[in-house]
Order: sequence, then structure tokens, then C-alpha cells
Amino acid sequence: MSRIRNMVFYKTEAEIALMRESCLLVGKVIAEVAKFLKAGVTTMQANNIAEQVIRDNKAVPNFLNYRGYPYTACISVNDAVVHGFPTHDVLKEGDIVSVDLGVFKNGFHGDSAYTFAIGNPGEEILKLMKITKESLYKGIEKAHHGNRIGDIAFAIQDYTERVNGYGVVRELVGHGLGRSLHEDPQVPNFGKRGNGPKLKEGMVLAIEPMINLGVKEVFYDDDGWTVRTKDHKASAHYEHNVCIRKGKADILSSFKEIEEAEKANSNLCSEYY
Repeated sequence: MSRIRNMVFYKTEAEIALMRESCLLVGKVIAEVAKFLKAGVTTMQANNIAEQVIRDNKAVPNFLNYRGYPYTACISVNDAVVHGFPTHDVLKEGDIVSVDLGVFKNGFHGDSAYTFAIGNPGEEILKLMKITKESLYKGIEKAHHGNRIGDIAFAIQDYTERVNGYGVVRELVGHGLGRSLHEDPQVPNFGKRGNGPKLKEGMVLAIEPMINLGVKEVFYDDDGWTVRTKDHKASAHYEHNVCIRKGKADILSSFKEIEEAEKANSNLCSEYY
């Protein structure tokens, strides 16, 4: 059974194996969405594909009806940072689309996100996507036993904000993951090295940098869910699920199938800046 210390759930090896199945399934679902994306299709169609693939794999879409959220996937376009509602509006050449979704299977959650470019949105936005994705892995490099949450947060913030001048969203953070979709601890994308809860073996975290091309400030749409950049510049979002180990994090989710689908789809730009 999972053990609880200070409201953090530490997973056993058996539980981690079950979680890996859920996390890997999320990557497969996003890959199926990636095969479909192009100018002229709608994000509602993408949402419906995601739900069908999840159910075909005998899992449940865990975002659907979570705290009242009415869809399977959060699909955020251009200046939408996260929690975008799927709509019947068609995607256009030059749009960027962040697909964030999760599954519940075998008693555990998986939760991952990836940003796609429809056609070529331009060098500036492609660079934002590249740096945001790289910052995720810089955070993961610090996600090992003995470090602290602040070490992950600092690595992401330093690379995106100090080195590249982007806006790091403060209001939205990563989180623990397990039998609940959101568990302790929170995992911000900004912070100080050596601060925050200590990382220990068996913790599972969803690390998810949300990085804006312009300012860090955001606001909520009237739907109460969609978060947009205050200056309406583009935002990118990538997310992995990792288990804390000694020496090096164990990445439970995967981008492999997503990246393969991205490269195979001629309607998507897979060659970042």
C-alpha cells in the first residue's frame, strides 16, 4: 500500500508499474490526436478522438467532469495557456495547439501535455516551443532523491526566464500524481534552489512548464476555465510524469509516439527553431 508522509503519497514498485501503464497510455492518446491535427479541423473533433481512444483502451478520461470540467481534453490554442475548451472553430495555418489530457486506469492517473504547430507559426514561436520543451527536461534532471522542489522550479525558471526572457506563469503549477489526479506536493515552474519539500524515492510528480512568449501574467476567460496570456502572445506547455529515484528520475510517460506522429504528419511543423 502507498504510505503517507505529510500528505505526500509514496508509491510502491507495484503501484509505480500500474502508474506507468496509465502514463504511457496518455502518450498514445496524444499521438492519435497528433495524426489528426491540421488546418481545417476543429479542436472538438480532436477531443472526441481522444475520448474514443481512451475508452477503446479500457480506461476513463479523468479530466471529464473533474471539478466540473466538461470535456475529455484541454486543448489550448495560441494565447490560451491551459484548460482551453474544445470548440467547433477550425484550426488555421500558423496556430499552435497544446493538448493536455489524462486517463484513469488500474486505479491510477496519468497526465501529460504536448504543444503542436499547425504549419509554420514563425521562428519566434517555434523557438518558444523548443525552449519550453527543453526546460521540462532541465527540470526533470533535478527531480531525484535528496533534492527539493525548488531545484526543479529554479532549473525551469532560470532557463526560460533568465536565459531566454520568456514569461513563467505563476498561477499554475505541476503536482503530485497517483490515485488522485492532483496530489501533494505542488511543483511550480519558478523558485529558489534548495527550497521546498524534499524529494524522496517513490514520489510521483507531474512536471509541466507553462511558458509565455511575452509577459508572465494571465487571465481567465468568461468560461471560468481557459487561461490566456495577458498580452495575448503565444504560450507553450509540455508535461511529463516522473517517479523520484536516487540519482536520476524515472520518466513514466513518453513523448516517443507523439514525436513520431508529429514528424509523420506533414501538416505539423516538427523541426523547431
